[in-house]
Amino acid sequence: MALRLSVSSSHGPASSPAISTCRPAACGRFPALLGGGVASQRRSLTVVSGPETRAVIPVRSSGSDTATVGAEAEAVAVTGQVTEVNKDTFWPIVKSAGPKVVVLDMYTQWCGPCKVMAPKFQEMSEKDQDVVFLKLDCNQDNKSLAKELGIKVVPTFKILKDGKVVKEVTGAKLDELIQAIETVKSS
Repeated sequence: MALRLSVSSSHGPASSPAISTCRPAACGRFPALLGGGVASQRRSLTVVSGPETRAVIPVRSSGSDTATVGAEAEAVAVTGQVTEVNKDTFWPIVKSAGPKVVVLDMYTQWCGPCKVMAPKFQEMSEKDQDVVFLKLDCNQDNKSLAKELGIKVVPTFKILKDGKVVKEVTGAKLDELIQAIETVKSS
């Protein structure tokens, strides 16, 4: 079943059919006198399948430029792709993975080796359909989870099984990462 996502906002139609956000101070759609910022906007995510609407999910606006769907809607372990996680969605997704192996790429936007590994990690996710591939931007918002997972350098790859970290690979070491995943899958 194919799904089409559409986003509506209280300040009028979206500028494109894709999900978009509006930063009130930057886009000029809100006078400075209104105040309230992103948190005052009403947003919803409509999931449409075929000719009829299947669900309307409220969207929380965080202090950042993006809106996120409630954690209960996001806590699904998906294979065949890399899923971006944050401090709120990581553990629920790991729990939903059940006995599947989970590989977490812990990266930063400014890290050169992280940028080199990203397309290779994506390719691995498309080939290895029985493993859940996740990525976590170790920015200030996710600092608590990065600290909880004991990250010291980026990129760091954590391999989890049954909700527990069982292997770690640090640095842009593709062959070592592939070997570690195979070892965990066979154990």
